[in-house]
Amino acid sequence: MGKRTRGERAGLSRTLVLDAALALVDREGVGALTMRRLGAELDVEAMTLYHYVPSKDALLDGLVERVFAQALPSPDAAAGSTDWRALLRTYALSLREALLRHPGVLPLAASRPAVTPATLDAVERGLTALTAAGFPLGAAVHALNTLSLFVLGHTAAEAAQPARAGSPDSAGTPAWLAALDPARHPLLTESARTGAGVDDAERFDFAVDALVDGFGAVLGELSA
Repeated sequence: MGKRTRGERAGLSRTLVLDAALALVDREGVGALTMRRLGAELDVEAMTLYHYVPSKDALLDGLVERVFAQALPSPDAAAGSTDWRALLRTYALSLREALLRHPGVLPLAASRPAVTPATLDAVERGLTALTAAGFPLGAAVHALNTLSLFVLGHTAAEAAQPARAGSPDSAGTPAWLAALDPARHPLLTESARTGAGVDDAERFDFAVDALVDGFGAVLGELSA
């Protein structure tokens, strides 16, 4: 039997390294993530980590992978799905939930392409399901990318909202909205009073349904 590496003696794996990095980013933000700091979190030398992630870029790509892996269809889900609309809706909802759990990864997910083998495998499964449903390959890529970009943008706005909206009142209405003049903005003040159209999750569902239905309309036109 060969001699075990220092990382193996410490009980490490790539998954454990990435999960520890994700937890650190969740607590302190991506700016706090260094190989030395991550090594301290895992009680190993920073050099030990390079056995699992060969560079800082690989570590950052791995964080994006860990979040998207929670949302992209599993092999069984993709293979067993005959409803592409349900598959895309489930993906969008799962990705939003994953990003809201790990908002520190949002800047990375928005700026770094999905390049790890595990992430690319999951994207391939999604494209396979869409093309099997009748999407031309280009339309399938556009649909998956458009939906992903929408989720990233919407979730980034949700994560930033408390900081930019001002202190809410006792009902949870942002300060700027609560201060509107009803005579000048009657519909906006009614929205604030009744809660019509202000729920983030409701808005998200509305937009995802519109996008997915739009994909279906385009698919119908392409098939005509």
